[in-house]
Amino acid sequence: MAGLYFHIPFCKRVCAYCDFYKSVDLRRMDELVEAMHRELDARREYTGGEAVRTRYFGGGTPSLCRAETIAGLLDHAAMLFDCSAAEETTLEANPDDLTPAYLAALRRAGIDRLSIGVQSFDDACLKLMNRRHTAAQAVEAVRNAQQEGFENITVDLIFGVPGFGGDALRRSLDRTLGLGVQHISAYHLTIEPGTAFGRRAARGEFAPVDETVSEAEYAFVHETLTGAGFEHYEVSNYALPGFRARHNAAYWHGLKYLGIGPAAHSFDGRERHWNTESVAEYIAGAPAEAEILTDSDRFNEYVMTRLRTAEGIDPGEAEKLFGAERAARMMRDAKPWLEAGTLVAANGRIAVPPERMLVSDAVIEAFFETQ
Repeated sequence: MAGLYFHIPFCKRVCAYCDFYKSVDLRRMDELVEAMHRELDARREYTGGEAVRTRYFGGGTPSLCRAETIAGLLDHAAMLFDCSAAEETTLEANPDDLTPAYLAALRRAGIDRLSIGVQSFDDACLKLMNRRHTAAQAVEAVRNAQQEGFENITVDLIFGVPGFGGDALRRSLDRTLGLGVQHISAYHLTIEPGTAFGRRAARGEFAPVDETVSEAEYAFVHETLTGAGFEHYEVSNYALPGFRARHNAAYWHGLKYLGIGPAAHSFDGRERHWNTESVAEYIAGAPAEAEILTDSDRFNEYVMTRLRTAEGIDPGEAEKLFGAERAARMMRDAKPWLEAGTLVAANGRIAVPPERMLVSDAVIEAFFETQ
């Protein structure tokens, strides 16, 4: 099964933390969508005939698109790929875009899952991050979606924001749980050089929280959400039973996926492709770049993605994919981490316990092969 991703890069406002490719010039929306339809036609053979299991509109801010635009892309894809058994069709949305009329139109278009970028239920924190909605609008958006029949909703939150831990973080988590959503993504703030936060940090005007605070907030998020019945199944993702994000699983488990739009990435099982990070160049037909993954690349990605999930690594699967020698070396490398308790072995698998996933990068790097 394969995943299909549509990247809508437009935003009305740039968030202070955002390092994704985006554009605030919405005037080229229609041209961009036409180019996305052309790319769909050009890449109709990319998945090798595999059925499309999940469809996902990410950004940017896909909720800036008209529902008719979303429907048009989904209908076109269904003409080119077998989407008859699609299990999940997600749209990322800003809270202030989710009016009852728009939500009803999205349901008619085929969207059955919403990923709502709330980030915080604290208005001062939202202002710091340059978000364009308020906490009240976020609550209203979720309730509007529920009233329109959406039964699979994820709320995105950000923690590790200087000055907004403690009671502010607790209130955001409590408010999220009180809304009765099925999935929560809780990301630790990272300060990237090309962002507003990054530029402020370079001037000495903004600094990340220290490691002790990071670990404490991560633990608090984990304990609060798992205590409320959510499964912590990936570093930043929590779900009620039966509501894991199926599209993201394609990335974590090495499945094929096709990305349509500027800056979108694709993977066919052996090669990775990515489109230009320019709306103008994409509209003009700039070809995708590509790289063929070496066996070491594939092994490193396997370790990196699997150890970010609660299931971890199946040594038998690793041997089947990469050979007995690599699998044996991997188990030797795992031994000191298992003895220290940073890795655990259970049900024939090795994994980082979810409550310790914040420090999983150090474990992952220990397994990496160098070229």
